[in-house]
Amino acid sequence: MDLKLEDVDGILVRYNVALEKEMTPDEAAEELYPKDKLIYPIAKAIYEGEEDDVVDGLQAAIDAGKNPIALIDDALMVGMGVVTQLYDDGIIFLPNVMMSADAMLAGIEYCKTKTTEVPEPKGKVVCHVAEGDVHDIGKNIVVALLRANGYDVVDLGRDVPVDEVIECVTKEKPILLTGTALMTTTMYAFKEINDKLLEKGIKLPFACGGGAVNQDFVSQYDLGVYGEEAQVPQISQH
Repeated sequence: MDLKLEDVDGILVRYNVALEKEMTPDEAAEELYPKDKLIYPIAKAIYEGEEDDVVDGLQAAIDAGKNPIALIDDALMVGMGVVTQLYDDGIIFLPNVMMSADAMLAGIEYCKTKTTEVPEPKGKVVCHVAEGDVHDIGKNIVVALLRANGYDVVDLGRDVPVDEVIECVTKEKPILLTGTALMTTTMYAFKEINDKLLEKGIKLPFACGGGAVNQDFVSQYDLGVYGEEAQVPQISQH
């Protein structure tokens, strides 16, 4: 018998330290959803990983006068923020996050199709996942948000060798480099990238994030800028 995610959520009751009471994942999410009647169904659909419901919610908000591009930050990122908090608290797990991320990315693309607004070009950004790491959820979200906000993004993909990153930065001359790592064994590639860029006399902000990365680690190297998930919208709007 196949066991679906919703079955697991129904069986397991987890303890939410922040709220100090036992609750199912769905109950914990309900505590975090925005109260706005237009934003609530979008955030809920993101949590549930339901792409069709995300699109339906976005269209309802657009019909009510909401700006499609503004909904990326005001609704989609809000929903993803709920997912991130529940994941950080150990209430939901990586498969849930992956489903939510796919729903969010579908929502971003839908918002882009519903506007004739062309974001002002803001410069080039190179994005990658650390060498040896194949987990690209965070990177894909960063890329989508940056592009939606007018940046020219060079997406190198996942498991990118250090030398390939250096070569791309040297050639493309971006205003920002981003790197994500979910595995602690792969995040040390960021320090190597930092050192090789400095050896070449290249200085640019190197924004790093992901489950394996923390402020203390990133502060060890000169170019490092640490960004948690909640900071992504602000970074993409600068």
